[in-house]
Order: sequence, then C-alpha cells, then structure tokens
Amino acid sequence: MPLSTSSNFARPDDAFRAIVEAHRGLTDEQSADFDAALVLILANHIGDIDVLGEAIGLARRMIDGQQQQQQQQQQQQ
Repeated sequence: MPLSTSSNFARPDDAFRAIVEAHRGLTDEQSADFDAALVLILANHIGDIDVLGEAIGLARRMIDGQQQQQQQQQQQQ
C-alpha cells in the first residue's frame, strides 16, 4: 500500500481542529508527548513499515524545507 497524501477526510478542517483542540491546556512538554503518542498509535494502525518509512521521509523533507525557508528569510532581513 503506497502512502496516501491526499485528504481522506470528508471534512479535513474538522480533523485539524480536533488535533488542535486536543492540545488545549497542555504544556509544551505535554503537547510534545501527546504528539508522540498519537504518532505511535496511528503508525500502529497503519501497520506497514514501508508506508511508515515513506511518511517519515516526507515529514522530514517538509521540516527541512521549513528550516531552509526560515534561514532564507533571516538572511534577507
């Protein structure tokens, strides 16, 4: 099964809001712990190491791209 990157939610904004709301009232440390727990639960639900590897690679590329954008913006200032 390949990694699906298109939305599988009928109402994706509701999914986003649910995740944001789950963080409400948490400290930064608790929020990070929550994210880690959620990732592990969902990774287990997927149950496919190849798909997990694709997702990890995509997430890393996204983070690396954000860091590059921030560095470029700082250099322009």
